[in-house]
Amino acid sequence: MVERRHFSRILYQAPATLINANGEWQAEVRDLSLQGVLLTKPESWTAQDTDDKYFLSFCLHDSDIELRMETRLVHHDAAYLRMHIFHIDLESAGHLRRLVELNVGTDELLHRELEQLTDLQQHLDES
Repeated sequence: MVERRHFSRILYQAPATLINANGEWQAEVRDLSLQGVLLTKPESWTAQDTDDKYFLSFCLHDSDIELRMETRLVHHDAAYLRMHIFHIDLESAGHLRRLVELNVGTDELLHRELEQLTDLQQHLDES
């Protein structure tokens, strides 16, 4: 299988709330990147359309800092939901960037990923 991932994923576990027009669910973040989130599939969650927009929020460990973002379901299976982050407020983005920065290990890798994210966003804005 060819690796298509452009962004480093970091292991991170935290309770999360997932909301869309069909309901609200409690899940757990399992890993994060600058562009996506892997969540445990909530027990009461049923298959949803992958084009649906979801609001995702979770707090950083040992703090009251809440990260809030708009996501889309990319894939789901029996245990996990894979979400793409398509919008995140500046404050949450700063906290997410710092969290990734503390876990990827090198500034060079982080800056490369931030450039890729910026290039991708500019491409989407032009479409």
